[in-house]
Amino acid sequence: MWRMRFHFLLASLAIVAMMGAAAPEAWCEGTRAQQRSQTLPKTPAEREKTLSDLYALLATAEDEEAAKAVADAIERVWVHSGSPTIDLLMDRSSKAVAEKHNELALKLLDRVVELAPDFTEAWNRRAFVYFMQNDVDRALGDLRRALALDPNHFKALDGLAQILREIGQKKAALKAFKQLIEVHPYWTGAKQAIEELEREVEGQGI
Repeated sequence: MWRMRFHFLLASLAIVAMMGAAAPEAWCEGTRAQQRSQTLPKTPAEREKTLSDLYALLATAEDEEAAKAVADAIERVWVHSGSPTIDLLMDRSSKAVAEKHNELALKLLDRVVELAPDFTEAWNRRAFVYFMQNDVDRALGDLRRALALDPNHFKALDGLAQILREIGQKKAALKAFKQLIEVHPYWTGAKQAIEELEREVEGQGI
């Protein structure tokens, strides 16, 4: 039954597996415009239902291969704003980041969150740019905003956990990693991070 639901959802989204091993900056990466499909959800209600179904499949994935395919489908929904203007700004911001023009990327993403404050992926992307500029406070703020909009955004969860761990907030990082593993049981490095953090905070009232 699970596999039938899984294949139906992937077929309906015209998904092809293209997700590789997660890099340290993986929590900000997304799919480009040419990878979007007309079969993606067209209304906020359809988007919410599609993501809900896909997150349920991801949390109960039978193996890593299945989890990667579902995660790829989720990312396609994440980057689909439904607005040509927003899509263009997002694509330009991605190009700016790739070319290390972070100030330009920030200006573009500032415009996106102004025009579409409920577009989760813009907050997640801007958090990454802030992090690249060593602006940890703003990065954390944007990640928390992204997670307020979508608590299951596994890349934002990973970004939050990684930053909290880096700045020494180990208990909070442990909590974030545990949330991450509930959403994406096969996220690279999450289980190891949990084991290490549990040892590090042992006796401190986890």
